[in-house]
Amino acid sequence: MAQANPIFDNETKGWVDLVPGRQSQPKLISNLEAKWLVIGAGFTGLSCARRLAEINPKDQIILLDARELGQNASGRNSGYAVAHSHFSGPYQESQLEKYQRVDRINHVGLNSLRTLVKDNSINCDWIESGIYHTAADNNSEIECDHFINYLKKRDITHTPLSKQEIHNHLGTSWYKKGVKVENGALMQPAKLVFGLAKNLPSNIELYENTPVLRMTLGKAVKVIVPDAIISAEQVIMACNYETFEGVKPKQRAVGVTLSGSITRALTKDEINTLGSESSWGILSLHSGGATIRLTDDGRIAIRNTAEYNNHHLLTDKQLINRQQIHRQAFNNRFPHLSHVPFEFLYSGVEGVSANKTNIFERFSDNLYYAGCFNGSGITKGTAFGIGIAEYACGKKSAIVNDCLALEKAKWLPPKPFLDLGAWFTTKQRFKGVGRDR
Repeated sequence: MAQANPIFDNETKGWVDLVPGRQSQPKLISNLEAKWLVIGAGFTGLSCARRLAEINPKDQIILLDARELGQNASGRNSGYAVAHSHFSGPYQESQLEKYQRVDRINHVGLNSLRTLVKDNSINCDWIESGIYHTAADNNSEIECDHFINYLKKRDITHTPLSKQEIHNHLGTSWYKKGVKVENGALMQPAKLVFGLAKNLPSNIELYENTPVLRMTLGKAVKVIVPDAIISAEQVIMACNYETFEGVKPKQRAVGVTLSGSITRALTKDEINTLGSESSWGILSLHSGGATIRLTDDGRIAIRNTAEYNNHHLLTDKQLINRQQIHRQAFNNRFPHLSHVPFEFLYSGVEGVSANKTNIFERFSDNLYYAGCFNGSGITKGTAFGIGIAEYACGKKSAIVNDCLALEKAKWLPPKPFLDLGAWFTTKQRFKGVGRDR
């Protein structure tokens, strides 16, 4: 969305609270001329800048972020690197090509991250133990059956789970049934994004706390930041749902604000009540259901609210109110741990489109955009970063072809109709959520 007077939320809440402080890179305060400029240093921007540096080792690549690292969606998600996406509803043979394409994109991102974590010894609590998908209400029970049938049809390794089996694995009797997809990774997202930034190629210059205010398109793109002007031959926007004054594509993505809470570290006895695995992640089979993690350091994280808040984080007052919803959901699932207090409370904004697809395109000869991941930004965002870099460099590759072949995001109406539509659509996300919230 165009931001003539941008207010870039910047607060130290989220998964960064659990990580030792880091020295941020300085903001840009002097004018620059550059061959390449990447805007946004989340998973997509970091991946894009890295791939550009690999293809063009002699070129200077400028990477900007409006905030400090981890203060965007990359440090506020729940740390799931999915290998296989969940498509709601019955399996449709006519959609097989789409299913396969999305999974290929997921795997490009997952494989890239796995390699980077291993090769650079990034300590981010990375574990490839699979991901649980669960159903607590009648509606999501039906969806669980659809998803299991989908996994069977696709020959994807999975394990169906009864209520008792879920209790044995996760220590909760709240869910009626579920399925574990055996491929996929969990990690501490702030640790991962910090590690990726720390190990960037030497021809990348990262500037934090440097929001783009506006751009002027032309043979070279003039990019205005608060204390400098950048003249760039090629610009790649890897900024999720945000665009800027001077770039006026029709609106196709909005920011939806989610919130979550994280407990204190559990005692050994408390952890022993949570089943047979030391770290796990639950995704609800209802789109409005709770996402729950048992982290590597023995905390439980729960996220189960989503709302349209004009693309902004929640205020402290709003967060305290939402935590009552987190608390109830936590106590429902773990009544024996209802005495355990929450230690951290945060919100984050994800980019979503009306038809749950992504944005990958060239706006002009020297301006590209990749974003809007509908809650799957770790693997998809990483893959899109690779793809958009190769696309901008004129390379033909499987990931470029797959990203270009995805369904285009639908155009959205202008304000004030946008706000009303986004509010209503987000509210519908919780229709029939029942016990899954």
